[in-house]
Amino acid sequence: QGPLVESGGGSVESGGSLRLSCTYTPSRYCMGWFRQGPGNEREEGVAGLDSDGTTSYADSVKGRFTISQDNAKKTLYLQMNNLKPEDTARYFCAAGGFYSGGVYQCKYNRPEHFGTWGQGTQVTVLS
Repeated sequence: QGPLVESGGGSVESGGSLRLSCTYTPSRYCMGWFRQGPGNEREEGVAGLDSDGTTSYADSVKGRFTISQDNAKKTLYLQMNNLKPEDTARYFCAAGGFYSGGVYQCKYNRPEHFGTWGQGTQVTVLS
């Protein structure tokens, strides 16, 4: 399996938007986004995308963040709107999946189902 490479992080004012990208090779159909905030030892699940297109989101980002994928470009996206200071973190994309019921599931709250991780991109939201 090839690497996952995130980009698109940066500093933004509270209420602003950013779009993160994660390029990968070969094609992948079950992926997610996680983040690790300052002082946090463990990553927090943000969004997941199952192989059938089903999405899942943490309550803290629901309605503000959108996960999507363009397999022709081999790129996973995370559109982040109405950013808040508490969204400040290093964001990681991950690939993997738990096969169940004919679908590879990549739920945001099941990091143990992801076997390949990127190096992350920093997002800082200024208050």
